Amino acid sequence: MNEYILSCESTADLSEERLAERSIPFACFSFHMDGKDYKDDYGHSMALETFYRKMEEGSVSTTSQVSVGEYEELWEPYLSQGKDIVHITLSSGISGTYNSAVLAADGLRGKYPEREIFVIDSLSASAGFGLLMEMAADKRDAGASAKELADYVLSIRDGINAWFYTGDLTYLCRGGRVSKTACVFGTALKICPLLRLNLEGKLVPYAKCRGKKKAREAVVERMLAMAENGRDYDGYCYISHSLCEDEANAARELIEENFPKLKGKIRFFYIGTVIGSHTGPGLVATFFYGKNKEE
Repeated sequence: MNEYILSCESTADLSEERLAERSIPFACFSFHMDGKDYKDDYGHSMALETFYRKMEEGSVSTTSQVSVGEYEELWEPYLSQGKDIVHITLSSGISGTYNSAVLAADGLRGKYPEREIFVIDSLSASAGFGLLMEMAADKRDAGASAKELADYVLSIRDGINAWFYTGDLTYLCRGGRVSKTACVFGTALKICPLLRLNLEGKLVPYAKCRGKKKAREAVVERMLAMAENGRDYDGYCYISHSLCEDEANAARELIEENFPKLKGKIRFFYIGTVIGSHTGPGLVATFFYGKNKEE
């Protein structure tokens, strides 16, 4: 069996340490803020606290996907060593980076015709993308070949459930997720929108909740309906947040009350600068595996 590497992008929003533990190399997205360019590199270029504080003070961040050349730089050292590639990208529903990865793979196949390069669209984002990477790494470590791993990822990706809520509509309004009118009235009425990733990997609204408590309860309701084995779910469950740890802890406590087998197993991760550029501070996201995502 040929050796291969499993790789991804920084937008998986696992920590740099976690990706290293799982032997997953990654390519970095970039962002532009206050006239300067930065790498989405887990706080090395700009601390996440600084990034979100700047957003609160009015700075606007725009993002750039991984280029064809950057994918080639990531993969070519492994290909030259005789290793194949299984790469999973950020959802094509919110980024064009999948297409760049495909172009890079096509170019490198001409240079390394004996190697296999599999590029897979995660149809997910943030720690949901990260959760898919964890499951893929488990399969890799169990001895799957590159082709077997690629087929496995395609078979499970629709089961990655992702639920997001925020008490600040400003950034969703700026990104076009909610209208300016809805933002004004929603803020006045303390509406906390619940959003999800659909089967196309697009972030879409699901419900309007009156306050964060109702939003947390709505997340638990969806988990009870969608998680593998229902209340007995004991698989991966990740919560990521954009600098609102108290709210993320409140979500964790409610989930643990309703899913006792998850107690002590839920992992926390920060929402990185690229996803955070579009959601802003104050967002909490919950990810788990279960029934296929709804249309």
